[in-house]
Amino acid sequence: MTLEYTQARWNSDDEGYEPHLAEKNETSVDTDDVPLPDGLKRDELTLPELSEPELARHYTRLSQMNYGVESGPYPLGSCTMKYNPKFTEDVAAHPAAGVHPDRSPESVQGTLELLARLENQLARIGGMDAVTLQPPAGAAGEFVGILIAKAYHESRDDERTEVVIPDAAHGTNFASAAMGGYDVVELPSGDDGRVNIDALEAALSKETAALMLTNPNTLGLFERDIEEIAEMVHEVGGLLYYDGANLNALLGRARPGDMGFDVMHYNVHKTFATPHGGGGPGAGPVGVSEELAEFLPSPHVRASDGGYELFEPERSIGKVHGFMGNWLVLIKAYAYIARLGDEGLADASAKAVLNANYLASQIEYEVPYGPFHHEFVASAGEQDAADVAKRMLDYGVHPPTTKWPELVGEALMTEPTEIENRRSLDQLAEAFDAVASEERETIETAPERTTAKRIDQTEAARNLRLSWQSFDDGS
Repeated sequence: MTLEYTQARWNSDDEGYEPHLAEKNETSVDTDDVPLPDGLKRDELTLPELSEPELARHYTRLSQMNYGVESGPYPLGSCTMKYNPKFTEDVAAHPAAGVHPDRSPESVQGTLELLARLENQLARIGGMDAVTLQPPAGAAGEFVGILIAKAYHESRDDERTEVVIPDAAHGTNFASAAMGGYDVVELPSGDDGRVNIDALEAALSKETAALMLTNPNTLGLFERDIEEIAEMVHEVGGLLYYDGANLNALLGRARPGDMGFDVMHYNVHKTFATPHGGGGPGAGPVGVSEELAEFLPSPHVRASDGGYELFEPERSIGKVHGFMGNWLVLIKAYAYIARLGDEGLADASAKAVLNANYLASQIEYEVPYGPFHHEFVASAGEQDAADVAKRMLDYGVHPPTTKWPELVGEALMTEPTEIENRRSLDQLAEAFDAVASEERETIETAPERTTAKRIDQTEAARNLRLSWQSFDDGS
């Protein structure tokens, strides 16, 4: 039986929104006695004055008007939106974790030890020789990886101008290469959805600084020719870069370093259960082979005389983020790895692969490739993928990524992750199949049972309203 879903609405008017705190209650605060220079003080300050129950109910209601990974399945393809276990939050909230970044290395030996352990664990998992924890996001990690590749080539007096990237790669790959000063050479995929070896041979040259590759790729397909690909790139003097977005599929089973990759970034928010999205702090550690270690960002952690110290690698590209990265996020990644251990990480990847293939086999939409690793891309066919996504919200599940990669028409890119059990996978399949059988008129007006109805996505993207103030004054 397909589940129907009705999201919370807290007003009877057409907007259906939860009132702002200031609409519930407000009081004016006297600023005359505030010990600040006059130029920094407001003439008045209006703040809501609410009881604790009122405040708790306000934010609870807001959460009920939204959909998140704690609401139900969230199979957003390529982005790995999986549930983050609460014990990692407890570890990061421990009073001892509140370390000021300007404290001397001698006074934060425990902090440095944890960072060194995490570096070693990530290096071992990825088959890398050294890791930096500084980059604050996956895209930042990509950019750091490109800067390291650039520094490597420049140290050899080898001026290279191009980075080769498959046509189905993540958009940040193209942006990172361009920001690093390189021309992007787009690589067409083969008929099987993987790297076209003949096209790669034609694209590679003495101008090639690197090939940026995701493995498994964005179709969820493993690049079976990866060793040949690595050899081809290295023969022209280029480096092989691993986009770690899909590492969730390989944990404990295969390592990018063993495939021939020279540099990689880790999306700890995708693979090791730290926060994802929302504009908050993230982490995108970068691993490198031994010959690239001297170019890592500074400072770096190493064991020394029974303790740990910070040092600057010989040809460091410099500092790319404050202190050693977003420390509290990194604690969560370490706690997750330590709790699961080798066996648990391997089990997570096995379940991620099993869940993706099971779900792909249960839906009525066409799935043109396979078998898969952690994700698959179905086609909505004659239906519009964006309409399908909006309608799926009415069945209590978050929709997959739509319209990408463009190798599949009306793409529905789906990653159930390892956290879902068979019951929730069946719920997802039922939602897919319910929409597949519906009339065009039904899905073109969806969603019907969510707090916010169909929005103009183009208008929303072009005219951002990033605060309640801008919403109120119409700016």
